[in-house]
Amino acid sequence: MQTRTKQLWLGALETLPLVVAAFPFGIVFGAMAHANGLSFAVSVGMSSLVFAGASQFIAVTLIASAAILPVIVLTVFVVNLRQMLYSANLMHHVEHWPQPLRALLAFFLTDETFAAVTDRNNRHPGEPGLRWFYAGSAGFMYSFWQIATVLGYTLGERIPGLANWGLDVAMIVAFIGIVVPALKRRADWGCAAVAFFSALITYSWPHQSGLLFSSLLAIAVGLLLSRPGQNPEALLNE
Repeated sequence: MQTRTKQLWLGALETLPLVVAAFPFGIVFGAMAHANGLSFAVSVGMSSLVFAGASQFIAVTLIASAAILPVIVLTVFVVNLRQMLYSANLMHHVEHWPQPLRALLAFFLTDETFAAVTDRNNRHPGEPGLRWFYAGSAGFMYSFWQIATVLGYTLGERIPGLANWGLDVAMIVAFIGIVVPALKRRADWGCAAVAFFSALITYSWPHQSGLLFSSLLAIAVGLLLSRPGQNPEALLNE
């Protein structure tokens, strides 16, 4: 029990910097939902049942533009495909967990929790209590996302234009701070460089499809560079 409690607290503590960065992002979502005419119940319900930051922004925009339901669902699905990459990365760590538990925790898988859990696995490979660390991280993130949505919606009623203040930049800064120190090998730097430049080139692609394309391309380059005893020139000559 002591180990469980410790890991729950560690999960929350190590996710705290990302929660602080995501909190303004949630406020912007709440304010944006209000500005686009969504009711309080729908806005909070979306954060509770969808719980996917970028997808929620896109869904609100599509709803406000009177897009049909299949378009909204398909667009959100495409944007959230990156979660499949996260799941594939974590699979060998959680494959022995009971399936109902994996299904439950899959709902709470976010960019922030994935970053925290991956960092823990890299620093303490094989350390017991991962499921409790995951639960602590995910529960902490989920709770504050709901609070941020409520706060953003409430403030949006009182402060016009709050959604345009650019508060979501905090999220970008936080992830840069996480990713850059983790770049140690040639494959890491190659993956990051390709992702950066590809994201710039594909920034204007519709429905953030450029994000998915850049992710897959960067992963392919990372795998190519990480093959033992190989270099790009040698691979081209195979």
